[in-house]
Amino acid sequence: MQKTNDALEMLKQNMERTLREPVPHAICEGFLQAAFEKSFERKQYFVEPGRACNYQYFVLEGACYSYYVNEKGDKHAIQFAVENYWITDAASYFTDKPAVSTIETLESTRALLLSRPKFEALCRNYPLVERYFRILLQNSLAHLHLRIAQTTSEDAEHRYQQFSTLYPHFIQRIPQYLIASYLGIAPQSLSRIRKEIARKLS
Repeated sequence: MQKTNDALEMLKQNMERTLREPVPHAICEGFLQAAFEKSFERKQYFVEPGRACNYQYFVLEGACYSYYVNEKGDKHAIQFAVENYWITDAASYFTDKPAVSTIETLESTRALLLSRPKFEALCRNYPLVERYFRILLQNSLAHLHLRIAQTTSEDAEHRYQQFSTLYPHFIQRIPQYLIASYLGIAPQSLSRIRKEIARKLS
């Protein structure tokens, strides 16, 4: 029961922060009834390439990330998620096509899982939930465009500083080599940048 209450409160806070308005308790309860909770061990997969991604995952506890592996075997980090973040392979979840990315836990993780049929039913039954997800998608698209613009036009140090400002909670939770991959920076270069920033602040 305590875990259920914690999940309800976390989801409610996330919705209210996103929508910038109070959310009726009944809507959050309906949301929680539509989803189900599951726990994952460290280094366990949510999603693997070639298989359908049937769920969106709302992280209640832990950390995970999505990545793409190219033909050379190089891993490219796409997204990070810790508590209060949603993560999925959107291309698979919304189109029913096989996933192209992997989602893997970095820590033992507890998450709410929302299937596509339940997602559609929630959006039909609760306009506020539909607006919530629309805003989440808008924010995700805006961050993606910003990331592309910075990757093609800003130097590595600026990209890392921007990342640190936007996502300070990731710096201690996500391995540096994955942050480097996400930013399109060689791990050795990121280590040098961090040392240079620390030197300037000392």
